[in-house]
Amino acid sequence: MIPAVRAISRAALAAHPIQLAEVLARAELLARFDNSYLVPVEVFDDFAALLTDPRRPGGAFRALSINGKRWFDYHSVYYDTSDLRTFHDHRQGRRLRFRVRERLYRDTGERQFEIKLKGPRGETVKRRERLWAKDHPLDDARRDFLAGVLRSEYGIEAPDELVPSLSTDYLRATFVADGQRVTCDAGLVVREESGAGRSARAAGGLVLVETKTRGHLTEADRLLHRFGLRASEFTKYACGFAALRPELGVNRWARPVREVFAGRLSG
Repeated sequence: MIPAVRAISRAALAAHPIQLAEVLARAELLARFDNSYLVPVEVFDDFAALLTDPRRPGGAFRALSINGKRWFDYHSVYYDTSDLRTFHDHRQGRRLRFRVRERLYRDTGERQFEIKLKGPRGETVKRRERLWAKDHPLDDARRDFLAGVLRSEYGIEAPDELVPSLSTDYLRATFVADGQRVTCDAGLVVREESGAGRSARAAGGLVLVETKTRGHLTEADRLLHRFGLRASEFTKYACGFAALRPELGVNRWARPVREVFAGRLSG
């Protein structure tokens, strides 16, 4: 088993469970501040033990559990224009930037069409619609939804054309306390959906940790800082594409791309 997968599964099994309905009620966080960290497994083990310690003031973080399962298989397909407008908007740090994806929760079969934007204070804002069996992520209904979100949030028009650009696969365990979520991803594989169809696999000894809250620094952030870690520029879409297509310009993400994907490119 990949060391990072073993680490998140061990942490999730050691924690007390929390059901999905309670997570949605207490920490759905469709508008939130995110911080990403690249955490070596030996640090992650100690971090997770502190986070889920029942002696923690305010109570331990609990692990999301659905039908008894505590880590979950995620598959996402990102959509971009043929000239990769979304990627380049993120590379250039444009204020009005967004990402469009379909997310499949493989363990339940649920699908979501999601739009992620940046709010005026730098927060992440997510808008989404559930996809049913007959729905296509680029059908008229989803295009109308995208157009409405971009007009209302940014006052801009949606791109005329979107095509599949990148897919991601990984396993995730989620830990929750009031108003906070910590997602822990392992086994990430990114694949180019067009062109050469290249792929890259993340380092097996890293857990990709994201802290999510309505405020800024959380207790989880402070714990990671105590271990000498600082927030990273890493995002799955931008850094995945930068790893697969370095000719597009990777300067902004050179360090996280090297740390996560160095020597792991195929195709």
